[in-house]
Amino acid sequence: MILVTGANGNLGSAILTALRERGTTAAGSSRTPGEGTRRLDFDDPAALDLTGVATLVLVSAGYAEDDRVIARHAAVLGAAARDGVGHVVYTSLTTAGDHLAFAAAHRATERLLRTGSLPWTILRNGLYAELFGALLTWTGDALESPFGDGALAAVARADLAEAAAAVAADPAPHRGRVLDLVGPPVTAAGVADRLGVPHRTIDLGEYRRRLGATPGLLPFQPPMLASIATGIRHGFLADTTPDLTDLLARPARDPLAIATATAAATRPTAAAA
Repeated sequence: MILVTGANGNLGSAILTALRERGTTAAGSSRTPGEGTRRLDFDDPAALDLTGVATLVLVSAGYAEDDRVIARHAAVLGAAARDGVGHVVYTSLTTAGDHLAFAAAHRATERLLRTGSLPWTILRNGLYAELFGALLTWTGDALESPFGDGALAAVARADLAEAAAAVAADPAPHRGRVLDLVGPPVTAAGVADRLGVPHRTIDLGEYRRRLGATPGLLPFQPPMLASIATGIRHGFLADTTPDLTDLLARPARDPLAIATATAAATRPTAAAA
């Protein structure tokens, strides 16, 4: 059996859908399971049960501080080794993201896999095209961002899901491989051009100030978002590789179109009129 963690999340649910569209039998797991979903709470190590799982797709439980994320991943990998899981497919962070504020938990998890006994494949996922579009903000009839002229090798979430499904459905050829799944580079100006509006750059200090005043952000999120901004702005996240298209055996979905659609969906009604 293939088990996908984080089945209630955007990526986990998309991976499950992609597996089922391939005709592959797969189940989902979540800390808050619904009908047909297995309970798997990484914060409850004593209750982790991976009996009968041949391939585990470990979707990063990254919505927390690094120490908690690493402890969660260590717990589930320990349970996987104990219960005889045959292969782990881990959704990590693109190689170019080593300097990002949330890279440590991913690289620590990769180290656990490399030094453990489980067969593994590491999918170093690029940042979502959907995220890039969502990080652009509207001010009147213009888009603003801290990205300047920098580009992001963005990737559609659906492409990452299909890639993970392809590996999980037949993991043996990918054993011990680290795949860098990134797409074509996109820019904020490119999104603005498609929308027919100007793009204005704000400096990083102003962006950090705005993050600090944004209600609802958890303490770890402003530094995470600020690190994405400076990484894109200064050209650290623009390089691409063929790993994604090789796995998909087709061109990647257009990340600029996806980022544009995401930005358009947040456009204030008055500005769009």
